[in-house]
Amino acid sequence: MNKQELVNAVAQQADLPKTKAQAAVEAVIESIKASLKKGDEVRLVGFGTFSVAKRAATTGRNPRTGETIKIAASKQAKFKAGKELKDAVNS
Repeated sequence: MNKQELVNAVAQQADLPKTKAQAAVEAVIESIKASLKKGDEVRLVGFGTFSVAKRAATTGRNPRTGETIKIAASKQAKFKAGKELKDAVNS
């Protein structure tokens, strides 16, 4: 399912025009992004938890040249599925 298919599904299930469903989906995505950017966790009970994990700086190797390179520290968005989502997928 891509973003447009999600908008169509939300519009159908919530009995909304597609423009309002698209605005709702965009608002949810932007709200999650903003919270993660601040370093907050987003918990959606029954669905899952979005969080930010820090990755430490490491050294790597360029596979073409064999040269050692530095890989900078970064942050990574993570998602952990909730129990209800896991149960729905596995049933």
